[in-house]
Amino acid sequence: MKYTPVIGLEVHVELKTLSKMFCGCSADYFGKKPNTHTCPVCLGMPGALPVPNRKAIEWCVMIGLALNCEIPSFSKFDRKNYFYPDLAKGYQISQYDQPFCINGEIVLENGKKIRIRRVHMEEDTAKLTHAIVDGEKVSLIDFNRSGIPLVEIVTEPDFESEMEVIEYLKRLQQMVRHLGVSNADMEKGDMRLEPNISLQEIQNSKNQDANKFQLPNYKVEVKNINSFRFVGKAIEFEIKRQTEILDKGETPAQETRGWNEGQNATLSQRSKEEAHDYRYFPEPDIPPIRWEEFQIANIKSQIPELPDQKLERFQKEYGLTDAQAIFLIESREMAVFFEKAVEEGKSKEVNPVQIANQIANRKIDVGKISPEEVISEIAGKTTGIISDQAELEKLAQEVIEENPQAVSDFKAGKEKVIQVLIGAVMRKTAGKADANKVKEILKTFLTP
Repeated sequence: MKYTPVIGLEVHVELKTLSKMFCGCSADYFGKKPNTHTCPVCLGMPGALPVPNRKAIEWCVMIGLALNCEIPSFSKFDRKNYFYPDLAKGYQISQYDQPFCINGEIVLENGKKIRIRRVHMEEDTAKLTHAIVDGEKVSLIDFNRSGIPLVEIVTEPDFESEMEVIEYLKRLQQMVRHLGVSNADMEKGDMRLEPNISLQEIQNSKNQDANKFQLPNYKVEVKNINSFRFVGKAIEFEIKRQTEILDKGETPAQETRGWNEGQNATLSQRSKEEAHDYRYFPEPDIPPIRWEEFQIANIKSQIPELPDQKLERFQKEYGLTDAQAIFLIESREMAVFFEKAVEEGKSKEVNPVQIANQIANRKIDVGKISPEEVISEIAGKTTGIISDQAELEKLAQEVIEENPQAVSDFKAGKEKVIQVLIGAVMRKTAGKADANKVKEILKTFLTP
């Protein structure tokens, strides 16, 4: 008997707005003295009324647009009712049946589409710290985090392995960082991961495809994981644990579990709630939100070049390899640094491939060195540079034969494309060719 993992994800991303979601308290809470960034609204005092943070809502929609979501013209906030010490009001302002964004997708490296069910807005809860005070076990509550804008991104159960989950999460983290809406720093709790895991029995190859559309009659949610490595381990553990239960002819309990790093295991926390347990109803203190087309268009116009687009452009425009381009788009700051260095290097005839190699090989900290310094370092290196005319001509000819499209584009007047050809020569020589000579040789060969 074999099983196919059926995995969905809920990812919570804290937005880096200046103020909280429904009040004017500072959202810069991390590391601050407990309960110093609070007011009657985020403390849940009777009579305190919420006022939505417009920037947070716009950023939520921006995330949805970047994930190819539809943006309904009508949305509303809802009350999600439950009693827990980290929720002073006894309910959380969230969204239930009419979220800001629906029906998106992310495409993985292998071409598989991961469907995004919804992207919605809510407020974060307070933080509980379990400690021993005067010899007694206590739970301390810090309300500094209470009310921080939180975007929840929910997928369909489209993942079948921990590798797919980790790839998706890395792409999602990179995307929100490039959008500039969150630091997505998991060590600080900016991005929290919650996989829903179950197993589907596959009896034979004939019904395998059909079974994919028949979801298991249970699911196990693992809450608040804060690293890609741990989410992978949690999924591996759950697959093994649930397999053993199913092999006994039993059904795993539908429950919420937590990841215990010390034990390398998930531990049961509580039975998993259904939607009706939260008694959702429309938030009476916040009017519904209606969008005009021009408002959505305005938010869409603010979306910068996203990682996938940047990756493709860096390869085409600068002649970089996959590995070089992937390294440089790891963060928005690194990509900006590289392009500034490319601009600076033009006057000194420094090739983009040389710059990419220098940044990657030195693992440059873009906060501690300037693009000008990187160019000076490259320009000052002469040892080991290949400048033999005959050798460079041979390499240039090889590259011309291997890249007919780039040659055609150059001859059609797209002079920038010569960087692609120079980059190809630089790759053949591990970055040791004299880029200035390569450029001259290529121009000679390609100019009638």
